[in-house]
Amino acid sequence: MGYWKDGPGRLVVHGSDPSDAGGPTVPLEIAASYRTRTKGLLGRDSVAGAMLLTPANSVHTFGMGMPIDVAYLDRLLRVIAVRTMKPGRLGLPRLRARHVLEAEAGAMAEWGIRAGVRVTVEDVSSPGAGR
Repeated sequence: MGYWKDGPGRLVVHGSDPSDAGGPTVPLEIAASYRTRTKGLLGRDSVAGAMLLTPANSVHTFGMGMPIDVAYLDRLLRVIAVRTMKPGRLGLPRLRARHVLEAEAGAMAEWGIRAGVRVTVEDVSSPGAGR
């Protein structure tokens, strides 16, 4: 898990039960290279869906024009914690986090993303590349 390339994807929210087939599907931007992870959502006023920063275990909101929801994911794509961050803040690193999801503030609650929930990431840039 976690060998994605920069580009479009889909985030599928499964819930906390491993047998859960899946809930909401969210448009996703995958930021896997150093350059795209560093840029993240900086300079944007909105995001359509979410952005996955991978690998990552912390984020900051310096230079952002909007508050964001941040979900820290472990290596199995289970949510460790979700926080809402105002612009100009530095998030503390999460020791078990391997990936970070970012979205507009309030979006993750709408999608059912909370601690303990599992997600999957589908890479839509190449056929059959979902993980």
